[in-house]
Amino acid sequence: MARRIEILTLFPEMFKIFNHSIIGRAINNNIIELNTVNIRDFTLNKHKKVDDYPYGGGAGMVMAAQPIVDTITNVQKYNKGKVIFLGPRGKTFNQEIAKKLSKEKELIFVCGHYEGIDERVYNYIDMEISLGDFILTGGEMACIPIIDSICRLIPGVLGRSESFMEESFYDGLLEYPQYTRPEDFRGRKVPKILLSGHHKNIEKWRKTQSLIITREKRLDLFEKYNLTEEDKKNLSDINKKK
Repeated sequence: MARRIEILTLFPEMFKIFNHSIIGRAINNNIIELNTVNIRDFTLNKHKKVDDYPYGGGAGMVMAAQPIVDTITNVQKYNKGKVIFLGPRGKTFNQEIAKKLSKEKELIFVCGHYEGIDERVYNYIDMEISLGDFILTGGEMACIPIIDSICRLIPGVLGRSESFMEESFYDGLLEYPQYTRPEDFRGRKVPKILLSGHHKNIEKWRKTQSLIITREKRLDLFEKYNLTEEDKKNLSDINKKK
């Protein structure tokens, strides 16, 4: 049975990007069912308005409660998943959240716009997620990478489980360096260990390189990582060679 995702949005056309590449193939193979629902279709305003001026004054417009709530309750008739709002109050999205949400059979995403949503909509929201501490033009821009990150962890979406298990952030570290042909590119050669065919040594080298790169580029991630005694020894050996 396909995993079902509904996206509640003012701009359904933005999500045509999912018709392509890996996610598009997963949709065609009935691994994922991804639908967009236009919030404007549920407004009671004869002009299809979904926003209004904020009480108390202020710049910009606020998305009204009625269109969003009626869209949510309509979708919940056939999708019983968590209702997730893309907004600034939410926990910053990361790989751990992606893993948890990838196990859900059904999900509903709500994309905000303008200056935000009527506070009363939060009574119908189960979870809020933020992409980061910066401003976007709408929830759609955050929703796309979040859904992509979740979907690629669903079994069958990628060709091999190793395709994501060895990627950056999957185990809390940045990914090790990757190389392909030619062996020598303008004087820069592929590390000899990768040409050795000794899989255990290659695995050890890759893990150590991941640790080194994470320590240099993302110290915050490195400090959270639980180093094994072997990790400590390998890093110590590298430091001695410098």
